[in-house]
Amino acid sequence: MNGEQPELPPQVALLWGRRTTARRGRASGLGVEAITQAAIRIADAEGLAAVSMARVAAELGSAPMSLYRHVDSKDELLLLMSDAALEGAPELAGSDWRERLSSWAYAVLACIRRHPWYREIPISGPPVGPRDLEWFDRALGALADTGLPEGEKVLVVMGLMPVVHGQARLSIDLASGYEADPEAFGAGFGRALATVVDPARYPALSRVIASGVFGPADPAGEGTPPEGYDDSGPEFAFALGCYLDGVAAFIERTTGRR
Repeated sequence: MNGEQPELPPQVALLWGRRTTARRGRASGLGVEAITQAAIRIADAEGLAAVSMARVAAELGSAPMSLYRHVDSKDELLLLMSDAALEGAPELAGSDWRERLSSWAYAVLACIRRHPWYREIPISGPPVGPRDLEWFDRALGALADTGLPEGEKVLVVMGLMPVVHGQARLSIDLASGYEADPEAFGAGFGRALATVVDPARYPALSRVIASGVFGPADPAGEGTPPEGYDDSGPEFAFALGCYLDGVAAFIERTTGRR
C-alpha cells in the first residue's frame, strides 16, 4: 500500500472543506463559510426561492463570478446550506433510549422550524456532511443501551426521520395557512365538510364530523392556531409516541429487553 488517502466524492470533499481542485482568477477574499451563511440569511428572510448565486454575491458585496471560485453551482450551495442549517447537535437528555430519542426528535424539529426552507431542499442521498453526521451519530448513540445490532439502530433512526420531517412540513405549512385564512380551520372546516360530505359515501368521516372534532369553535380561542401547529402540539407527541411504542416492541422482540 502506498499510504495515499482515497479520493473523496465531490460532494463529500465540498462539505468537509477538502476540495483541492484549483480555482482560476484572482482571490476574492471570500470563503465557503461566508457564502453559505449569506445564503442562509437570505433564505431565512425571504425564502429559498430568493437564493441565487447573484443574490448571494450582492449580499456579500461581491461579483457573482467570485463565488464560483468556491462553489460551482446553486446545487452545491443548497447542499452546503442544508448541512449548515442543522447547526450543532445537542447532547441528548434522558435516562433511557426513549427519552434520548424523543429529545433528538424535538431538537431536529426545532432546528427545521428555525429554518423553514430546509424542508424544501431535496434529499438526494445519505447523510455525508459534518453536521448531518453529528445528528446521525447522536441518534444512534441514543440507542446504545438497547442491545440492538448496529444495522437495526440505523433502521430505527431512518424510520424516525420521516416522522420528524412530516411534522415539520405540517406544522409550518398549516400554521402559515391558518394565518392566511383562520376560518378555513376548526369550525369553518367542520361546517364546510358537513355541507359536502355524504354519510353514505364517507361514513367514517361523517361520524367524526358529527362528534364535533372539527367544531364548533371556541369563541375564546379565535385568532389562535389550533393545537399541534408548533413543536409542542399533541399531534407530534402522539405520532412520536406511536413510533417509539413500535420501536420498544421491536427491541423487546429482538433482544428480550424492555
